[in-house]
Amino acid sequence: MQIEGKNQVFQAIDGKMTINKIWIDSNYAKRKDDIIFLARKNKIRIEFVPKVALDKKSTTSHHQGYIADAVDFAYTPLEKLLENKNKFFVLLDGIEDPHNFGAIIRTCECAGVGGIIIPKNRACQVNDTVVRTSTGAIANVQICQVTNLKEAIDKLKQSGVWVYAAETGGENIYSCNLQFPIAVVIGSEGKGVKKSILETCDGILSLPLNGKVNSLNASVACGIVVFEILRQRGQK
Repeated sequence: MQIEGKNQVFQAIDGKMTINKIWIDSNYAKRKDDIIFLARKNKIRIEFVPKVALDKKSTTSHHQGYIADAVDFAYTPLEKLLENKNKFFVLLDGIEDPHNFGAIIRTCECAGVGGIIIPKNRACQVNDTVVRTSTGAIANVQICQVTNLKEAIDKLKQSGVWVYAAETGGENIYSCNLQFPIAVVIGSEGKGVKKSILETCDGILSLPLNGKVNSLNASVACGIVVFEILRQRGQK
C-alpha cells in the first residue's frame, strides 16, 4: 500500500503501521523534519530522491514530498475488537465510496469511537484513497472486516452492545437516551441500511430532516449521529 502526503505518512509511522520504506524529497534532507526523525527512530528505511522522481511515483499528485510503502492494512479481528472497554462502534453496511469511508474514519477517530466494522464483500475496503481521505486518522482507529454483518451484530448484542440503524422512519435521535454500550449502522450511499440488517437491529435512529431533498451524505449522517452519542456520553 502506498501512502502519500506529509500528515498521512507521519500518522502512519506514529500509529505504528508497518512501513517498509519512505521516499522523501531530497531538498528536505538537511532540515529538521519530524518524519525523518520518527522514521529513523523506528528504523525505517529512508531514500532521498529528487521531486521529479516523487512526481513520477505518485498516484495522487499530492505527495508533498513524502511517499511511504506500507504493508497492507491489518484489520482487527472481531473478538479482539469486542475486548475494547470503549463500547462505542460504527458498522458500515455497503459503503462503496472510498472518500466517504475515509471521511467516516476521520470522524470516528475524532469522536473516539472504539472501532469500525465493515463487510468483506460489496463494500469499500481500506485502500490508498481511504488512507489519504482519512488524513492519517486510520492509523489510530481499529477496523474490523467481517464476512457476515448480521453475525457480527449478533455477537455485539451478545456482548451487551445495543445496535441501532441510522435510517429514516425511526425515533428522533434527539429524543433518545443513548448513554449505554452502543453500535450504529450506517447504510450505503444509495440504498441505506438493508432490510435484513434493519430487522436485526434493536432500533432505528432518525435525524430530523426539513428540506426538500431529505437525505444526507453517509459520512455527514455518520458524523451527526456519532457526535450526538458523544454529547450524551459527556453528560454522565
